[in-house]
Amino acid sequence: MYTRILIATDGSELSAKGLQKGLELAAQLGAQVDIVTVSEPWAVGMYDAMGWSAGYEASPEYQKDREAAAQKILQPAAEAARAAGVEQVLTHHVLDRYAADGIIDTATSCGSDLVVMTSHGRRGVTRVLLGSQTAEVLARSIVPVLVIR
Repeated sequence: MYTRILIATDGSELSAKGLQKGLELAAQLGAQVDIVTVSEPWAVGMYDAMGWSAGYEASPEYQKDREAAAQKILQPAAEAARAAGVEQVLTHHVLDRYAADGIIDTATSCGSDLVVMTSHGRRGVTRVLLGSQTAEVLARSIVPVLVIR
């Protein structure tokens, strides 16, 4: 059935549920797992006590900070995969992309045949205002997407 599953996580409680379900499926199928987290672009022009912080996103500290934050998500996820009995697990951090773009690009580059992710299930005005990266992945993915709520 599925041999390489991409599981998207942002470290939230909801995405932990998606990680768990994706790992259960992968363990049952003996599938390889890729776990991805995406760091969205820094909001240029953020105001801080020193004034406008333009330029932070180009600094070495920026990339180091974002990578450290991503590893706080990815390392426990990889440990959970091993604990779930998944033998082959790789982690990926995509920097400065919107979540849907990073997930789709990673699925393509890894040769994934299934994407597992979560959704808050927002509707109406809330969805319009907040957007839906899950809906974007569903609309653009060329492989099946399993959405966990």
